[in-house]
Amino acid sequence: MDEKALSGATLAYLGDAVFEVLVRRRLIEEGHSRPKDLNKEALKFVTAVSQSEALGRVLPLLNEEESDVFRRGRNASGISAPKSADALTYRRATGLEALFGWLYLTGREDRARELFDSAFPDRS
Repeated sequence: MDEKALSGATLAYLGDAVFEVLVRRRLIEEGHSRPKDLNKEALKFVTAVSQSEALGRVLPLLNEEESDVFRRGRNASGISAPKSADALTYRRATGLEALFGWLYLTGREDRARELFDSAFPDRS
């Protein structure tokens, strides 16, 4: 699969799933086990607002290629913000998800984990 041929929106679609796995892993590592707690805690990671805020911690760490992928996701066409976030916040979150999708497709899962840990420093 040629990840360069994929749209930013398609990368974000995959990145959403990659991000979700990283969130679930983090929550289990933190010791959460009750479904109610897991779902409540997951919301602290997966909303457009929390992802946009996390992006601020990640942007300085990105290399040129990663920054390009982020921008490709952020600028993807056909994306409309939900009522829970303004357009800029949602686009930033979409760019972050696109980056995680691209990292997965290019076999850089360790880099995805590194950036996720920087985006959401240990909460203990």
